[in-house]
Amino acid sequence: MQQRYIDTVAAAEYLGYSRYSLEQFRAHGKGPKFYKLGSTVRYTIEDLDAWVGEAQTSTQEVTEGRKA
Repeated sequence: MQQRYIDTVAAAEYLGYSRYSLEQFRAHGKGPKFYKLGSTVRYTIEDLDAWVGEAQTSTQEVTEGRKA
């Protein structure tokens, strides 16, 4: 299956973030995986979904973290 690349604006909309937030994530080495093609930044939906999946935390993990 061919991957579809989307720009920062579309990625931000997909994730529910602002374009500025994604730019800040990139500047600080955080956030979803991205591809730099010349001066253009692109994302794949698969990478955005993977990043969201990595960020998921269960209620149990949060509660246990507070006890530590």
